[in-house]
Amino acid sequence: MTVADVCHKHATEVDAVRPAASMGLRAGVATERLAVHGPNVLSPPKKKHWLVRFLECLLNLFNIMLLLAGFGTYVLFVMDPINNFQNSYIGAILIGVAFVNGSIEFYQLQKSAAVLESFLNMIPAKCTVIRHGQTRQIPAAELVPGDVVFVRTGDKIPADLFVFACSDLKVDNSSLTGESDPQDRAVENTQKNPLEASNICFNGTLVVGGEGYGIVVATGDNTVLGQIAGLTTSEVKRESPLTLEIERFCKIISFFAFSTAVVFFFISLLKSGNFNYSLSFAIGILVAWVPQGLPATVTMLLTIAAQRMSTRSVLVKDLQGVETLGAITMLCTDKTGTLTRNRMTVTNMWVDGRVFVTGARPAADELDLDDTVPGVMEIVFASALCSRAKFDRVDVPVEKRDIIGDATESGLLRFVGKKLANIDKLADQYPKVFEIPFNSDTKTHTSIIRMPHSDGPLTLFTKGAPERVLRNCSTILRDGRAEPLTDAHKAEFTAAYERLAGKGHRVLAFAQLQLPADPFGDEYAFKKEVVASFDYQSMGLCFLGLVSLEDPPKHGVREAVGHLRTAGIKVVMVTGDHPLTAEAIARKINLVLGDTRDGLARRTGRDPLDVADAEVSAVVVHGDTIAGLDDNDWDAIFAKDEIIFARTSPRDKLDIVKRAQALGHIVGVTGDGVNDSPALKKADLGIAMNQSGSDVSKEAASMILLDDNFASTVSGISEGRLIFANLKKSIQYAVSHIIPEVVPYLLYVVLPIPLALTAIQILVIDLGFELFAALSYAWEPAESPEGLMARPPRKPVTDESVRALRRRLIDRQAIGLLPPSPTSRDRRADGGRGGDDDDEADPEAWVVPARFRRYARELRLMARPRYWFDLIAARGEGEVLVDSEVLCWSYLEAGVIECVGALVTFFAVLSWGFGIDARTAVDAQAAGVYFMPHSPNLTLADGSVLTGELQWEALKQAQSAFYLSVLVIQMWNLFICKARFRLPFGWFMFK
Repeated sequence: MTVADVCHKHATEVDAVRPAASMGLRAGVATERLAVHGPNVLSPPKKKHWLVRFLECLLNLFNIMLLLAGFGTYVLFVMDPINNFQNSYIGAILIGVAFVNGSIEFYQLQKSAAVLESFLNMIPAKCTVIRHGQTRQIPAAELVPGDVVFVRTGDKIPADLFVFACSDLKVDNSSLTGESDPQDRAVENTQKNPLEASNICFNGTLVVGGEGYGIVVATGDNTVLGQIAGLTTSEVKRESPLTLEIERFCKIISFFAFSTAVVFFFISLLKSGNFNYSLSFAIGILVAWVPQGLPATVTMLLTIAAQRMSTRSVLVKDLQGVETLGAITMLCTDKTGTLTRNRMTVTNMWVDGRVFVTGARPAADELDLDDTVPGVMEIVFASALCSRAKFDRVDVPVEKRDIIGDATESGLLRFVGKKLANIDKLADQYPKVFEIPFNSDTKTHTSIIRMPHSDGPLTLFTKGAPERVLRNCSTILRDGRAEPLTDAHKAEFTAAYERLAGKGHRVLAFAQLQLPADPFGDEYAFKKEVVASFDYQSMGLCFLGLVSLEDPPKHGVREAVGHLRTAGIKVVMVTGDHPLTAEAIARKINLVLGDTRDGLARRTGRDPLDVADAEVSAVVVHGDTIAGLDDNDWDAIFAKDEIIFARTSPRDKLDIVKRAQALGHIVGVTGDGVNDSPALKKADLGIAMNQSGSDVSKEAASMILLDDNFASTVSGISEGRLIFANLKKSIQYAVSHIIPEVVPYLLYVVLPIPLALTAIQILVIDLGFELFAALSYAWEPAESPEGLMARPPRKPVTDESVRALRRRLIDRQAIGLLPPSPTSRDRRADGGRGGDDDDEADPEAWVVPARFRRYARELRLMARPRYWFDLIAARGEGEVLVDSEVLCWSYLEAGVIECVGALVTFFAVLSWGFGIDARTAVDAQAAGVYFMPHSPNLTLADGSVLTGELQWEALKQAQSAFYLSVLVIQMWNLFICKARFRLPFGWFMFK
């Protein structure tokens, strides 16, 4: 569209020749449009009411079982208040425990949300607008389509603008597109991709150079920024691995608990004929099966780990994210601002025919920069004087200052600021007489400085694209003298240029011309068209050298990538930058070590099409090709060890995450820009940057690095793996006492024996000593600190795991737990019977089932033998929180030992303390009238008689002995469960 078209569409008036004299919107029109279009702000993400969030925390499967048991006890109390008086407080305890479990998790979520809100920028921005011919400053929220906005260096673009007049306007789109280089803006557009349009400035981007006028064409949610934010809110995050595994464990426990309770309810009813008695017995079994303290234990373990991570500058918004970080198999990371500093830095200089290094240790054929080498200080002065960048303040040391200007000139100024002690007075000492800023046509920046020399008072400096600068030069500086430029010099230039550019650096060339006093004296009036038409070759423009800059990796990134490799985590770079730049940075941080197809073809002199896919271990995928990839292409890409996605859009990043998750990867995503937000939301764990991150990215993420240090992810992964190991130990310990709690109830009905453990004692075990003992694992150190990051992920992605995942997917689609794929009807022969409703065969008609309906369908799935076969087979696919080893130890080994030991103690107290042998106890219990306060006298085998009071006392002492023996054996079990990989001997057991 032309300027006239845009003005006509939005009913505004502009003057492209004299933009400051534009009329803009007429009086009153802006107010009307504000009422129609609404304020120029992004719609805040929908937040759940605190009560809904609390109910979600409360109504997990464990708590539902506790609530049902609690309400069941009150039903018994209502039916028989006298004999069931203890149910009045047992029910309250059970219900209270469920609410405490939910409250702990709810409190942590609310606390994290409050901390996050303190980070978000809520200050309304101002902008300069022209309305009815008058220039004024208004809040950016009041902008409407058709407004004329003026922006200049340092401003944040307040809305999507159509540029109709500008002067050397440059914008930083890195937060929106991932492109690290500043982008020129002009009145004319030559690009087809809207995101690359040269006459559009996007909301939220930064002006880093020049100034310009634009017409507002979109505000609020209608801007590109708003559309990306909308894409973020539309994505649904899948459940964390820990949540899924705890739910699976809950389902297994619930299945056995309800099955056992129902079966023995009917057995008891048939034997006794007493409904109240049988129901009370069934509820007792249900309570015994449920580890009441486990939800609180898990939540508190995660909370303690989250607090520990906060000391490492990591804010955890979602408690489950603590463990998810330790479970990830793939980490997709942005480049600009995440792996790199998003700050251009001078790295190399080619002067006097040699390559020098400015900072890091030089390579074998490189030298440390020496200021005495001819040409070095000339380039330093040219960098300082031929520039539009400036420091924001002069009252602090250079290294503590911010710089206003584009990234390249900022990097040069930061470099020369350390070289020149008088940098703040340099502009006064050598004032600028004339300047032609950098533009995309000449690709050079020229300044004329009042810097005297032997032939006159003025010196011309120029910098820019190396090939353009060299083309204008006729001499080159060597040994302090200007020599005629020869083919040999040009060959050296080409070799140095390709070498520096091959590192992924941005390369600039510098040249100078000492203008003669005649005609360029102090009074000469320079004009742009005259300077632009200079014949520099005949005038003797002297080539000074090359300077290369890079956006350097952050400190510790290379080491972090190495640790992640050792841990078996696939690190994938996903960036909006150029493929060559992305690959160069990836090789610098050791993210890519192997050959790509193009790289191997160049090295071996072959055509890329002749290189077999099996010959390369790395791949660079251009964003333009992502939309055309099929399933086989994605499988081939993710099979590579080293992967880079370049020139990606926000939707591309989202597709990458979804494709990786479809293969079974647990995906973490790190990023700081708006363009990263949809992927951050969809990932299993989104990790945003606090200092450089946008508000949208922080809102979408589950975890925030407060110091923007990528290396913090390594310590986070180590912490996540440790908390998983400790959770496993804690659960193994906590459920070991279930068997000695359940078996007495079963024997109470089957044999029967006197009830060895009461419901209140079960609650005291679970919520008393056991709860605090299980929490001690939160501070448990790793059995082998080095081993945490040397082991592969607990659920590595393999060909077998992918096939098993797809088979389980078909099963869940068949019963309506997941939307069917287009081919699900064809696959149902492998997956079982169809769902409940016919419309579930249509993916678009499928809706997420309600919570209790989902539980019912899960129980249907568990009733199939195939579910249990898959559960056993899944052990070979990786480590799960509750596996067969944990269950065998807790139920068949430690649980049986505890049960036998406690029963022996129970009968020993009856026998040694009161003379009641096991046979007598069973017969007396079968009679149904003994072991109560008012029971008839009981005649023992030796002829002695026990009154009802003594029988009651004997039972209570035996029950106390049973309870005490469980605690004593659990103390030993506490130490045994500390050692999963070593024998339970050594000082590490007492740390």
